[in-house]
Amino acid sequence: MKISTRSRYGLRAMVELASKGGGRCVALKAIAAEHGMSEYYLEQLFAPLKKAGLVNSVRGAAGGYRLARPADEITAGDIIRVLEGSLSPVDCVGDDTATCAAASCDNCSTKTVWERLHAGVSGVLDTIYLSELAAG
Repeated sequence: MKISTRSRYGLRAMVELASKGGGRCVALKAIAAEHGMSEYYLEQLFAPLKKAGLVNSVRGAAGGYRLARPADEITAGDIIRVLEGSLSPVDCVGDDTATCAAASCDNCSTKTVWERLHAGVSGVLDTIYLSELAAG
């Protein structure tokens, strides 16, 4: 399993909001410049984050983005699920088990591997909060 640039950049930008924002707005232009990212690409990432209720946007000279909830209520898993979709390594486990390629999904000899992998990845990402990433 490989995490895409969407998630890597999105998580890094959200950590930046948590560390510099403190309720204030941060311009994507500033985040892009500081981290060597494309501002246009960040705009594409922040649209679904805003739709998911993780960030708010403010227009104007002092505008930009800020966290919609406290940083200690937003996990890395929340962000990555918005940007990537399901964290399931295969279709037969996790969020959407409706599409299992095996004829008898319950008797699949490898399903335990995928369930444990999904539980492990979700368990780790759902216990890492923006507040702790922003702190250090």
